[in-house]
Parts: sequence; structure tokens; C-alpha cells
Amino acid sequence: MPVVYWQILTGRHWWLANKHDPLLICGHSDFTAIQCGLLAHGNVITFSGPMLVANFGADELNAFTEHHFWLALRNETFTIEWQGEGPTCQTEGTLWGGNLAMLISLIGTPWMPQIENGILVLEDINEHPFRVERMLLQLYHAGILPRQKAIILGSFSGSTPNDYDAGYNLESVYAFLRSRLSIPLITGLDFGHEPRTVTLPLGAQAILTNTREGTQLTISGHPVLKM
Repeated sequence: MPVVYWQILTGRHWWLANKHDPLLICGHSDFTAIQCGLLAHGNVITFSGPMLVANFGADELNAFTEHHFWLALRNETFTIEWQGEGPTCQTEGTLWGGNLAMLISLIGTPWMPQIENGILVLEDINEHPFRVERMLLQLYHAGILPRQKAIILGSFSGSTPNDYDAGYNLESVYAFLRSRLSIPLITGLDFGHEPRTVTLPLGAQAILTNTREGTQLTISGHPVLKM
């Protein structure tokens, strides 16, 4: 985690300003640390979505990404649909999460949200499958995963297979984790360090439905732009 984020997190009552005079804050990746701190200490909802340089600063902004960005910021209730992999389920809870590595770095700190019965969504980049598994198992053994109602996994891209992987892939990671969990694990969401990504209000309420026909995530209870 960048040093500046630790400096912000340890500042005195830094979260109060946005709680009392709320802004629509959107960030991604390492910014997950700030978003978790805001949620943990002020119950402040922020948006995890496209990045200023990598997405909005690209030669051409992906149409899917732009559509889902405004969908989240302009609508009090909206639904994301995709073809997810996982068991049939319908559940609801607080939507939270973000970058997996950043969440791991917050375990044992005051800035890790204590969310019970939530829907945890995770993504990362440049992490080999065995490292993704290690971090997910750390969340599992820390008691964080078992306390959720469901887990949604976004993209885990950017790593090139090498000898350390020994043929172990993300599908193997997902299968192993499902064998340990008693809650649904749904994969395939376009969320992460990609040109194509959805925008998620972390701290909002969500209803997750997964059937053979597809997956739906209906989100509400988040702040929106005043038009």
C-alpha cells in the first residue's frame, strides 16, 4: 500500500468531512484502503469503478464501462447482469470489498470494515493463482469469508504463467475455495483492472441472484448525482 494512504488513514477524524458533507467518490485498486476506512468509521458509501488514467484517460473509453459508470451514479436502484459461474442462489446484504491485496493489508487494523452477512466482491491484477488462493484463504481463516452471505469474484488478470504455477490455474483456486465454503462463490463479473469494468457502490445494499439463465446484482441505497 502506498505510504500516503497509511498517512491519510492514521490522520485524525479524516473521514468525518465526507460523512457530514458527502461527495460521490470513485476510486479503484489501492484506493480500496481509503474506501474501507470510510466505510468502517463513517459508514460512507463510495464507488469502485474505472480509473482516471487507465480508463477515462485511454484513447477511447470503453462503452460498457462508461454505461455502467453513469448507471451507478445516476440511478437510485440499478441492476448489473452477467453470465456468472456458481451455484443457484438468491441472497442479499451489504455490498463491499474491492482490491484483494488491499483488503489483506487491512486485516487486524481499525480500517477493516466489520461486515456481517454481506456480499463481498473482490478483484486483483498481476497475482498468480497460488497467490490469489493464499490471500483468499487468509480471508477465510481470519473468519471474514464465512461471515458473508456470498462472494463475487471479478477479474484476476495480468499474470503470465510460469514454473511456480505448475499448471495451477484460477479455476482450480475457485474449485478449492468452493469445497471449503458453505456460501455461494460467483465468478465472471467484469470488475477490475480492465478496459471493461462495472462501477459498484461499496456499502450499498445488494440482491444477488444466480440461475442457469444468468446472474443479476441489483443495488440500491447509495448516493446519486443530483441532476
